[in-house]
Amino acid sequence: MANAASGMAVHDDCKLKFLELKTKRTYRYIVYKIEEKQKQVTVDKVGEPGQGYEDFTACLPADECRYAVYDFEFMTKENVPKSRIFFIAWSPDTSKVRSKMIYASSKDKFRRELDGIQIELQATDPSEMDLDVFKSRAK
Repeated sequence: MANAASGMAVHDDCKLKFLELKTKRTYRYIVYKIEEKQKQVTVDKVGEPGQGYEDFTACLPADECRYAVYDFEFMTKENVPKSRIFFIAWSPDTSKVRSKMIYASSKDKFRRELDGIQIELQATDPSEMDLDVFKSRAK
């Protein structure tokens, strides 16, 4: 179903892969991109469970917008392993204005399609989604 604000549809694969990440821990992260010609959000890249934060950030283009979901695992103060699912709206300052506008106008609808997001981050440069940011937000 297309979003009236941006006209973007969400490819079924986006939701299926997210469900696998959430329920089966099949992936560590999923990077999504908007295919302007098809007017829909599609899966760009997925990370295997053994991949880490550095692999994830290396997947994000320096000058193009993306959406991403990252399954962040951490230990609580009580030494209990936990995880939080982060939604990241990656919109680097160097990306095209049109691209930033399309991603911004489609974000809320797309995020609602992914049921189970726990924390949302908006990042325009890598420092805004540093590992310390994840740690401080995950508590």
